[in-house]
Amino acid sequence: MTEYRRILLGGAPVHVTRDGDVLRASDGREIAIKDAVHLPPTEPQKIIAVHLNYQSRTDEFMTKLPTAPTYFHKPVTALNSHGGDIVRPVGCQWLNYEGEIVIVIGTTCRNVSPAEAGDYIAGYTVGNDYGLHDFRDTDAGSMLRVKGSDTLAPVGPGLVTDWDFRNKTIRTIVNGEVKQEDSTANMEWDMHYLVADLARTITLVPGDMIFSGTPANSRPVSPGDVVEVEVEGLGRLTNTIVEGPTPIRSDVGAQPTSSEEVVSTALGGDWEFRGIRTPSKDLYPSRIEESTPEEQNR
Repeated sequence: MTEYRRILLGGAPVHVTRDGDVLRASDGREIAIKDAVHLPPTEPQKIIAVHLNYQSRTDEFMTKLPTAPTYFHKPVTALNSHGGDIVRPVGCQWLNYEGEIVIVIGTTCRNVSPAEAGDYIAGYTVGNDYGLHDFRDTDAGSMLRVKGSDTLAPVGPGLVTDWDFRNKTIRTIVNGEVKQEDSTANMEWDMHYLVADLARTITLVPGDMIFSGTPANSRPVSPGDVVEVEVEGLGRLTNTIVEGPTPIRSDVGAQPTSSEEVVSTALGGDWEFRGIRTPSKDLYPSRIEESTPEEQNR
C-alpha cells in the first residue's frame, strides 16, 4: 500500500507521499505530518453517498435495507479536509457526524461489472458525512442542505492505494470517546458493487468520491467538539466543530427547526425510514402520553 496526500507546500497545492511521520514531494521537499496543512486528497467533480449500508444503522432505524442501494449527492463546495473546521451555523443545533470510508475513482468508469470495478478505483480515504439535520424536513428528501452545506464533507488525510476493504474496523471518536464502531464485514454492498451500480448510468471520472455508508450511533455534536474517524489501514481524519460567524438568513427560505422529524432522526429514531409517526416514548414521553391509542399505533 502507498499513501498519497495533497497539502499546501510553499503556498501551492502539492501531491506528496507519506514516509512514516514525513511527507515527501517528488522534487525532494519534505515536511513533518504534524506541520502540514492538508487539502482534500483529490478534486472531485462529483461526491455521491449511499443512504444505508451497515446492518447496525438499519437496525437502529428499525427498518429494512432496500433491495438495492439508494444514493444522494453532496455538492463539491461541501468538500473539506483533515484538520479543517466543520461549521455549524448560528441558530442550528442538530449537526451529526457520520464516519465513513470513501472510494476514490482513478479511471473513467462506465458500465462495468462488480468484478471489474476494482480496476477503476484509485484508492480509499476516510470521510465524515456530516448532516445538518435542522433542515431535515425541507428539500423533499434530497437532503441538499442537510448533507450539502459548506464544510460538511471532510475527507483525508490521505489516499491509500491497494487497500483491501474487507473486514476492516471503522470508528468515530468524539472528544476521545468512541461513539461509532463497526466492521466492513457488516456492509450489505461492498465497494466494488457500489461503483458498478452507479456506473450503469453515471460516468464516474478520476477524483470522484463515493461515501460508502455509516454505522449506527450518528449523533449531534457542538462547537468545540473534536471528531475523529479512524479506519483500519487508512488512518485518522480529525476535524473540530466551530460555530459559524453569522446566523442563517431569516428573510428567505425554510428556517432551521427542531421538529419531531428533525430530532428523531438526529438522535437515531426511525422517522426518516418509517414515515410520519409518533416518535419513541424515550424521545417524547409527554407527547406519547397525550396521544390517542390510534395515534400511538400509527
